Amino acid sequence: MRQRRTGFTDGTALFAVCISEKSVAEQLSRDSSAKIHDNMAKIITKYDSITEKIIGCAMKIHNYLGNGFQEVIYQRCMAIEFDQAELNYLREAEIPIIYNGVDVGTRRVDFLVESAVLVELKAISMIDKTHYNQMLNYLRAYRLEIGLLINFGEDSLKFKRFLKNKPSESRN
Repeated sequence: MRQRRTGFTDGTALFAVCISEKSVAEQLSRDSSAKIHDNMAKIITKYDSITEKIIGCAMKIHNYLGNGFQEVIYQRCMAIEFDQAELNYLREAEIPIIYNGVDVGTRRVDFLVESAVLVELKAISMIDKTHYNQMLNYLRAYRLEIGLLINFGEDSLKFKRFLKNKPSESRN
């Protein structure tokens, strides 16, 4: 039995179990897909109201300022909008990175909202896979389920929602 990682266009990653017998594999795939989809739906539903407020704050800022400013300007504006939206947040939260039970350093995230949603801001011309990988690594390192990558650097606001998914348990 082996695991196969499946990537989606929205930056999420899911894992499915592959086995050799076709009929069993098909049934397992259907069952796993339904279970994974249910788990994703629970995560999205659990954080929908928070992420919608965060995205709304970002849209308000981008509509007012447009693109072309440094990231720190958008970060300051997000703090103002979070206050007005009555969202609890930590700005430039320094979070320890734990490897194998050992603290190996710290990283700063732009925002940690409601102690649950990691928000990473960018003000660049285009988001690429390195930024996606950064978000997925941050979610794993900070042990969070959901994050938003928001880019103010393009003509229209761009954002992606990231969900951290755990690999399926192997069955023997």
